[in-house]
Amino acid sequence: MQNKDNIILIGMPGCGKSTIGVLLAKALAREFYDSDLLIQRETGKLLKDIIRDEGISGFNAIEDQVNAKIDCHNSIIATGGSVIFGENAMAHFKDIGTVVYLYVSCDDIGKRLGDLDERGVVHKSGETISDIFKVRDPLYRKYADITVREPEGDFNMALVLAETVRTLRDKGF
Repeated sequence: MQNKDNIILIGMPGCGKSTIGVLLAKALAREFYDSDLLIQRETGKLLKDIIRDEGISGFNAIEDQVNAKIDCHNSIIATGGSVIFGENAMAHFKDIGTVVYLYVSCDDIGKRLGDLDERGVVHKSGETISDIFKVRDPLYRKYADITVREPEGDFNMALVLAETVRTLRDKGF
């Protein structure tokens, strides 16, 4: 069993995982990893191009494989929104750290995201943000050790960061 000293951020696309992750790494003096960037580096392609070329199942397999082999300690890992479809990756993350669900309401996510294809969001043709949220939210809750809820309608990065740090410190980080 590995040391569970990492903090893994999960949540919907647009919830602020990468932004909060960088700020959290600075606040807690930790390394930062963005799994979407690791996927792009490993494949040499943008996420949207992987989805286009490999399809959803192909992308999910690549994402699962890359995430399942992240080897770091005392770090913050921001994941892609679809990471929860990768059983190997999620089992690995549960082994190496504490999983934090950055919860943002479906309405607020809808306001933040633009073109889902351009953004590289894994989704089936015709799916809405609401459809995606209904499938993913229960999976985020299933894997989360901690949930940090952003106040609805008010994306305040400092507030979300402070709440995340407070919650983690309460849990011994």
